[in-house]
Amino acid sequence: MELQRLSADATVDQVVDILRTDGAVIVENLVDVELIDQAVAELAPFIDATSMGPDDFTGRQTARTGALIERSAACRELTMNPLVLGTAGELIGNKIQIHLTQTIAIGPGQGAQPVHRDQWAFDMFPFPDDYHVQCNTIWAMTDFTEANGATRVMPGSQSLPNDFGHTHDETVCAEMPKGSVLFYTGKVYHSGGANQTDAVRIAGNITYCASWVRQEENQYLSCSRDIAATLPEDLLRLMGYARGAYALGYIDDLRDPIEVVRPDLGVRGLGDIAATIPKPSR
Repeated sequence: MELQRLSADATVDQVVDILRTDGAVIVENLVDVELIDQAVAELAPFIDATSMGPDDFTGRQTARTGALIERSAACRELTMNPLVLGTAGELIGNKIQIHLTQTIAIGPGQGAQPVHRDQWAFDMFPFPDDYHVQCNTIWAMTDFTEANGATRVMPGSQSLPNDFGHTHDETVCAEMPKGSVLFYTGKVYHSGGANQTDAVRIAGNITYCASWVRQEENQYLSCSRDIAATLPEDLLRLMGYARGAYALGYIDDLRDPIEVVRPDLGVRGLGDIAATIPKPSR
């Protein structure tokens, strides 16, 4: 089963429909390569300073660099891409938040990552088969090829039971040009590929989750207060400066958490992100 591909004018409904059946889909050339090049340039000093992974899962020749909201204006734009936000909101539900932001720079000689599910990060909690707690994106910040370690996916695997024994022979390669994005759910089996070239493959991994679960990357500490104070309301809400449900995430005297960094934006009531993220046309 091959990965389905859509063009940059794809609609939210098209992306979500494929995610529900296949667990993954590629949207080719969704953003201009200039935006991707800007992101890579902004992040290059941080990627260069990042230590390689400490084990085979994170990758001993792989640098995983986080705090993209803090470090890159271009990544803030990627995070708020209308098609991505619309897809995540439709798949998960309207109340979503950023789960993690990172670049994954797979260096020459890095072997393939073990096949896994991202929602295992929640201590293997048995989410219902029809419930999606995550909507994930992998942005191609360099061209993705089979040779340089493009992400590998098992389309349709979201309905399979938990199993640590899946192999790369069961996966297909998410080859795509720079500026494209791979959408995939937290349930689908996937992995990073093996880099058999002499160049680094860079991906932008920006993941969204339900607003009532704990984020994998702590956005409040990953993004400094000084930077947070300059960010627009919709991005701050998405980072978690909002109530995740009726009574989750308020501060002290039932105040809107956004008041910590933007006192001018505090509202009475829920103060959640549902009303602040624009819905793209279908």
